[in-house]
Formats: sequence, structure tokens, C-alpha cells
Amino acid sequence: MAFVRVGDIDVCYEVHGAGPRVVLISGTGGDLRVNPNRASDPLTAGHEVLMYDQRGLGRTSKPDEPSTMERYADDAAELMDALDWDRAHVVGISFGGMVAQHVALRHPERVDRLVLCCTSAGGAGGSSFDLLSLADLPREERAELLLPIMDTRNDLSTDPPTLAPLFERLAPFMVAPPLNADDPASELGARRQLEARAGHDVYDRLGEIDMPTLVAGGLHDGQAPPENLERLAAALPDATLRFFEGGHMFLLQDRTAWPAIIDFLAA
Repeated sequence: MAFVRVGDIDVCYEVHGAGPRVVLISGTGGDLRVNPNRASDPLTAGHEVLMYDQRGLGRTSKPDEPSTMERYADDAAELMDALDWDRAHVVGISFGGMVAQHVALRHPERVDRLVLCCTSAGGAGGSSFDLLSLADLPREERAELLLPIMDTRNDLSTDPPTLAPLFERLAPFMVAPPLNADDPASELGARRQLEARAGHDVYDRLGEIDMPTLVAGGLHDGQAPPENLERLAAALPDATLRFFEGGHMFLLQDRTAWPAIIDFLAA
């Protein structure tokens, strides 16, 4: 774990592995501390992977001001500048996939290959589920609503509840307080992210993203449903579309997902 000045914020980041460079952009509420296996993920076995807490989250600075998708994308590019990374593959997961689309549009010269996981283009391409609409609910109520959205196989109406693979372990964490629960700046930073996310729409500009792109998602994802990924891939000039057995957490649910991403990066 290290810190570097990026524009107006101090960014908490880590670099793991060796090989071709990859910038890994995390999803909504991403915090490096909640992924204890980050140094042994399949991607780090053959790549030098840069991962970081986005502005307002984790241990990165939390400025008291609204943000934009463009700002999150520029943070990624400026972090690369600060670490002397000229180019890299970019892998974005969920919200990170939205940021990655903006990185590819605003800084195409920095991106070799692009991977967009469980994400959406917005606009006519379809938006991911509006998480901002649930932000003010108690955590337990929010978790109950999110479970069937994150994986459409989750059914809380049965006795006992029907849970898709992985969710029997994930569900308790969804109701637990976040690491920075007692920090008002962290709560505000998380909300700023949701507000920026709600305005994400690059569908009409996808034709400008011409680097090889893998669009990957789960067959049972209700947050970034398969039809959104189909429209996203169809609008990109050089895209491969892959679906895996899982929901919004397909990268953990389907063991073939990361190897497929790694194969794509090596193509």
C-alpha cells in the first residue's frame, strides 16, 4: 500500500505481480482493504497490476465536492502519469467498467486492450440498476432488495431463502457496516460516486472506442443485465462478448472467467 499525489487528491494504490501492465478499476464502494487476496488474484500471476481506491473511497482523499465520470477517468490517467505508466491494458468492473469507458474515450492513447465487466453504457444502451435509489435505506433492507438484483437466482421468498452460489457467504457482508462507517467524509464520498454513476451515458460515443475490447458479464446479472452488455458490445467497433455462469459477481462465481480475460489480454 502506498500513496501518491494525483491532481487534487492523494491516491492510495498497490501494484502487484510482474508482466504486461494492467490498470484494474474497481466497482461501487471499492476499497482495497476488503480484498485480502488481491495480491494472489489470477490476473497478478502474469501481469503487473495497478489497483487503487478511487476518490472519496477507502484511504484515498475525500474532497467535499461533487464529482463526474470524467473526473474519475482523469484520476486513472493521472495516476498512470504519476507512476510513469505510459500505456496499459484497462480492466473495469461494474462502476469501474463505466470509468474505463470514459478512460478509453478521453485517453485512448493510454489503453492497449480494454475489458468491461458487468457494466453498462447508459442512455439507449441501457443503464445499470440505480443504486442511488437505495442509498438512504437501512443496510439490511437494502441488502434484501439487492440480493435478487445482483443475481436473479436469489429468491428470499422461499423457506429457506434460495441463494445462488457464493451468496451464502456474501450476504452477511452486505449487511455489515463498511470499514469507514464512522467517517462522514467516507459516507459522502460513496454518495458522490453514486451520483456520478447515475449520470453515466456514453452510448452514442461507443463508436469512438476502437481498441480491442472484451465485454464480459454474468448470465444471471440483474444489476447490469445481459441485454445491456449485448447493446454495449454491438456498438463497439472491435468487441468480443462473453457471458459466464453467474450474476453480478460472476468473476468469483465462474472459475473460467478470469482465465478468459487473461487469454483476451494475451491475444
